[in-house]
Amino acid sequence: MSRNLFVALAAVLALGLSACKDDKASMEAKPAELVVVSWGGAYSASQQSAYHTPYMEKYPQVTIVNDDSSNEAVPKLRAMNEAGNVTWDLVDVVAADAIRACDDGLALEIDVDDTLAKAPDGTKASADFGDLLVSPCFIPQIVYSTTFGYRTDLVKEPMTDLCDIFDLARFPGKRSLEKQPINNLEWALLCDGVDADDIYNVLGTKEGVERALKKLDTIKSEIIWWSKGAETPQRLADGEVVAGSTYNGRLFSLIEEKKQPVAMLWDWQIFDLDGWIVPKGISDEQLEAVKHYLYFATDTQRLADQAKYISYGPARSSSAPLVGKHADLGIDMAPHMPTDPNNAKNVLLFNFDFWGDKRDEIDEQFQAWLSR
Repeated sequence: MSRNLFVALAAVLALGLSACKDDKASMEAKPAELVVVSWGGAYSASQQSAYHTPYMEKYPQVTIVNDDSSNEAVPKLRAMNEAGNVTWDLVDVVAADAIRACDDGLALEIDVDDTLAKAPDGTKASADFGDLLVSPCFIPQIVYSTTFGYRTDLVKEPMTDLCDIFDLARFPGKRSLEKQPINNLEWALLCDGVDADDIYNVLGTKEGVERALKKLDTIKSEIIWWSKGAETPQRLADGEVVAGSTYNGRLFSLIEEKKQPVAMLWDWQIFDLDGWIVPKGISDEQLEAVKHYLYFATDTQRLADQAKYISYGPARSSSAPLVGKHADLGIDMAPHMPTDPNNAKNVLLFNFDFWGDKRDEIDEQFQAWLSR
């Protein structure tokens, strides 16, 4: 990842004051039903509060139907495309999956300046999103991190180091990890002594992947796999696991909103982007409805509104100054952001291009390892 992208990731999470207006407020939506695919749990709830509900209140002739299948987005889009029956209208994906979908012809390229609102000061959308536009098919919404949470009442001492996850002697108990190679392999190599700057060079070889899997072997018997972001928070709440990986916003909800005895392990959190893709194969009528919704849901104010409900940073530079306190809790959101200096002492920058190119190949090795 370029230094410019790192700077952009940090900049969009800054906080301050500003104002916003919708310069196409007079646009009218035609009657439509939109199937919007996302991740479920606290994340979808934040979208519902910030985007879906306000949009349907403003345009009651439109119904938004939620589908929580984003973790399977690319293979399902492939199957729909092959069958000639695309039933999704808008899909929320991580940046690497957006790149894959775009490269495979499963998503439409979007002219953001033609489709999306300008910033309040007239800045074009492309400049407002800047380096976060990592694919011509991708409309970024948020900057987030994947990190670990742990049960404070199930450990004898606080977890402070990523490699505590691999230390079953000091921290016995089950771990909840996502059932995919992404992030797990990076963390395994970090805890096997690979320098952060060399992670993706090592992962670029089969031997490097095997090295990471060998490290994961040391805790494999204690892993409970997850496929949806809501699973780790639930397992932590139930005491089923001592520690688990998930998105920082899910852990924020568990800790601050639900008051569970859980703490964040920020060490070597992995920064990433999440946003929209429009599936190739939807009708022209549906595409028009999707673009109308996107104009509303990705403007400066709406992206800032989502950050009031969950601790993810808005992807537009003009949105960040509008974020201050949590909409319901009234707490300052700055200390809960991934890029807060106290949280970002050790950070790994997710390599979108690497995983866009290598995902299918490494998936095969990972699946073979799972069955050993």
